[in-house]
Amino acid sequence: MLGGRAAAPLRKAFALETVGDLLAHYPRRYARRGELSDLSRLPLGETVTIVGEVLDVQERPMRAKRGSLLVVTIGDAKGTLTLTFFNQQWRAKELHRGARGTFSGKVTDYRGARQLTHPDYELFAVESEGASELDGEAAKAWALQPIPIYPATSTLPSWKIRRAIEEVLETMPTLDDPLPDAVRTSRNLLAFDDALRLAHRPATDAEWRAALDTLRFQEAFVLQAALLRERAKLRESAAVPRVPKPGGLLERFDARLAFALTEDQQTVGAEIAADLAAPVPMNRLLQGEVGSGKTLVALRAMLAVADSGGQSALLAPTEVLAAQHLRSMVDVLGPELSEQLRPTLITGQLPIADRRKATLAAVSGSARIVVGTHALLGDKTAFYDLGLVVVDEQHRFGVEQREALRLKAQTPPHVLVLTATPIPRTVAMTVFGDLDVSTIRTLPGGRQPIESFVVPLAERPGWEARVWERLAEELAKGRQGFVVAPAIARSDESDRGLSSEDDPSSSRIETTDENRQVSTVAETLELVRAHPSLRNSRIEALHGRLPSDEKDRIMRSFAAGDLDVLVATTVIEVGVDVPNASVMVVLDADRFGVSQLHQLRGRVGRGTEPGLALLVTHAEEGGLARDRVEAVAATLDGFELAQVDLELRHEGDVLGSVQSGGRSSLRLLRVAKDGDLILEARGLAEKLLADDPELARHPALADALERRLDVTERDFLAKN
Repeated sequence: MLGGRAAAPLRKAFALETVGDLLAHYPRRYARRGELSDLSRLPLGETVTIVGEVLDVQERPMRAKRGSLLVVTIGDAKGTLTLTFFNQQWRAKELHRGARGTFSGKVTDYRGARQLTHPDYELFAVESEGASELDGEAAKAWALQPIPIYPATSTLPSWKIRRAIEEVLETMPTLDDPLPDAVRTSRNLLAFDDALRLAHRPATDAEWRAALDTLRFQEAFVLQAALLRERAKLRESAAVPRVPKPGGLLERFDARLAFALTEDQQTVGAEIAADLAAPVPMNRLLQGEVGSGKTLVALRAMLAVADSGGQSALLAPTEVLAAQHLRSMVDVLGPELSEQLRPTLITGQLPIADRRKATLAAVSGSARIVVGTHALLGDKTAFYDLGLVVVDEQHRFGVEQREALRLKAQTPPHVLVLTATPIPRTVAMTVFGDLDVSTIRTLPGGRQPIESFVVPLAERPGWEARVWERLAEELAKGRQGFVVAPAIARSDESDRGLSSEDDPSSSRIETTDENRQVSTVAETLELVRAHPSLRNSRIEALHGRLPSDEKDRIMRSFAAGDLDVLVATTVIEVGVDVPNASVMVVLDADRFGVSQLHQLRGRVGRGTEPGLALLVTHAEEGGLARDRVEAVAATLDGFELAQVDLELRHEGDVLGSVQSGGRSSLRLLRVAKDGDLILEARGLAEKLLADDPELARHPALADALERRLDVTERDFLAKN
């Protein structure tokens, strides 16, 4: 245990609450006493921990005010760095020439030179560590002994974290190993206790490498075992089988379809039908390309449930999308089936009278299909016989929200989760390992090709005028277009202006020029309306802050062709289906993620005319932000883009970025590069659980699973 003075900074900086949390705060790299850092590559503005040697020490009076300035130069042949201390001349006694140590602080620029102001440091106390008595190979080993460098902050440097960990290790008893002996032996892994100690106290590089290999595999194994057990528990519950009646609603619907289902739609439909007919709850993820027909597959599942007397609830992330789903369902069902099924909309912004009528239809069972937003999760919404929960765009919802809707059923309902963001296999196994996964790859016949172009304003500022001319050319042909901006209004720019209806992920995207003002819906609307080529066009704005009836009116007008251009936020990212829309202009495209750009592009080319996507960016060539935009323009294959996105992200950002003060649930495992390891761990976990499903013979693993995935961590993983 650590005292309050030691524990409080760790809790504040990294949300480390327990000894287990602290010991899982692994080093991000290892330095050596005899090996200096490459100071020429230090990034400006970041807090760093480096190993350096004092080259020069100077003290001089300050010019503008009383006091002295101590300037210490550290470095090697590759570069130098200045340490600046105000009125602390006493430090010159310990920071003498030749002294080596670790230095930590924020890198700033002063007259073209990098410096650390008032950095924390820890010098290598050669005498106290006994190095002065060593010679030959022993001295060399001391100089090359790895020094753990931990993720740190400006107020909590690496060596303070190391001291806290060493204090815990001194008193820690031998830990039980969650890995079964047979698994550990087959992979030549260390015992857990040994691996943990060597990760924090290695004597050689070989020791920390072996330790991290062990801990990484253990993390994969425990995670997969936890997900597989969760899956097994779900299948222990009893569900009502939902089988369509001969000549019933589903057969009548299929008979009136004006087109044939694709082979993928038929295959996935059969998988879902088999799940629905079983006496255990379906728990399936359906992923498919933008426009591949996932919603139609989901509607057929809803009809099978309705045939058995049950209800279905479709949870959509935005009111615009929920309303779009309802309109599409009514259109494809036709008057007769719609009258029987009574598709009903429930959203937070419905007028009170309409909301009361809709909730009554849901609780009485007269509405067999209920479509809504987060309002479906509220206490005032209840169901008569909820048999199927469909969650559209799963990444917009957390585990707790899906669970809240599932608990509204009298018996466990079947669950179908949809995503138009293709998921690489390793990510699917890591985040949704408890779900069965179905995939639709083929697009329905008649979908038009989409041409995508990057408009690089950093190099070609004159091309901006051509963007609006190109939009005008499409409108002149009788077509329609979207213009998407990352923020609603200038006053909201700091958080990108995204409301609860707008995907917040774009506000977390890194860009190359954070100081440049981003495009806003308000200013873009004025600009487009004032453009000479577009002055006579019918243009309106759409975003999540508009009243519900206003959003619905605008979308209906656009779908009916009464508007030419929609200037919007990402509220139109998913589900909006306007066949006459042929052009998508995305401003500040580098502010969006790969999947968002792919989704936005999928709003065009849905009719008889080919689509055009213009991705406008000020990001400079060669940076990560620009690479994302270029990747989207290079291919229409969402599955290929999903893999590219995985590879483009910073290490750990796929499931490891901190959000809303939470901590990553993954410590060492990286789905971008550990795919083979995850596959192997899952296979071994499956074999072990098949032989010992209750883990009666593996109590240490059972304890690890209890700690591994609580609701908060699953929620965090699902959102990322």
